[in-house]
Amino acid sequence: MKPSFLLKSLAAASIVAVGALASSAAWAVKVGPVEDPIRVVKIPKGAPIVIATYHVISGADTALGLDTQRGAVVAADDLGNTLVGHPIKFMHEDDGCNAEGGQTAATKIAANQQVVAALGGACSSATRPAAPILWKAGIPDVATAASSPVLTAPDRGPSYDGLVRIVYNDLWAGREVANWAYKVRGYKKAATIHDGSPYAEKLVRVFQENFKKLGGEVVSDEAVAPNDTDMRPVLTKIATAKPDFIYAPTFVGVTSYLIRQKKEIPGLEKVALVGSDASMGAQLMEASGKDLLGFEISTTAMEPEAQGPGYKAMREKYKKLFGEYPIQGFHGNGYDAMMLVANAIKKVAVTEKDGTTYIPIKALRDAMFATKNMQGVTGKITCDQYGDCGVYNFAIYQYTNPDPKTLEPGKNPKRIYPEKF
Repeated sequence: MKPSFLLKSLAAASIVAVGALASSAAWAVKVGPVEDPIRVVKIPKGAPIVIATYHVISGADTALGLDTQRGAVVAADDLGNTLVGHPIKFMHEDDGCNAEGGQTAATKIAANQQVVAALGGACSSATRPAAPILWKAGIPDVATAASSPVLTAPDRGPSYDGLVRIVYNDLWAGREVANWAYKVRGYKKAATIHDGSPYAEKLVRVFQENFKKLGGEVVSDEAVAPNDTDMRPVLTKIATAKPDFIYAPTFVGVTSYLIRQKKEIPGLEKVALVGSDASMGAQLMEASGKDLLGFEISTTAMEPEAQGPGYKAMREKYKKLFGEYPIQGFHGNGYDAMMLVANAIKKVAVTEKDGTTYIPIKALRDAMFATKNMQGVTGKITCDQYGDCGVYNFAIYQYTNPDPKTLEPGKNPKRIYPEKF
């Protein structure tokens, strides 16, 4: 049933929302000249196109979220801060890099039906609850640095149908770390530590599976809480298992304590500790001090020559706008996420002679998923049917100086594998 009075009232509204998913919509919504199964955003002449972001912009992992958010702002600047004849306006929310924060941020964004699309999050812990809330409100989402495999798994469910991501999938990362550890470094016994987050735990599980397939042995499988500060009991337990190395793809807080306290544990003096890009950046350098020297991280290649052709110019504009060079490794992802949304909006937006623009959301979502060979600053962007769009060039980096002022991917931390791309 579709009561006529309801259709008339919806058509009269500036913003129209129907249901959550195209598959569950019983009929299309028409606003002005545009019809869509989910909703149509009407933007009057002179009014802004609102793009929401949700990232961690407080606490120990601020650099991760702020760097990504800044990348999106640089992209908007490259667009002249306008899109299809309207100024771009950002709605920035802090997701705290946790489930509660993601839910809160997404709820705030969903309440604003002028939002056309969202960029975020940087953490899988926040993105996992946020994306369904956003899509229920008819807001498609581009995950910028949330790499947990569950977000784009074939069985993820229709509540994630509005999500694509510009970052790589940890199914790739975990496999490559295992290959490097076993085949390149010759490690045969591994210990792992995760913090219970969807990102760290799933990455560890993928690593373990692939390491065992290669012939390696996981001699210790440990978990800590994100707010734990004493890693000595876990490290002492690991020492008794005599691993060749420890893989801990954890965030800044946990990683910094592991780095500093590992040297206190007998038997671990020569055991390598390998982290991930979740902790990369100036905040880790500040928290770890001189103990950071020699610490290694696994990530996608970050130095300018490993990026797309527009990266160097993007990096310089970043400094111009914010007074410093990038503070973490995902600014390029934030940039490409904004450009992916912008390109999709250009394809589906309808602007009338009076300057009013209409954006059909289902069509926008489909255009985002249909992205093929988009030249991004991180490389060529192509999305698959489940929303995986990221570029991944596996690399290992090692810190050569603990001074945060020396942060420059490729120099500090220095890429030690592979030698060339």
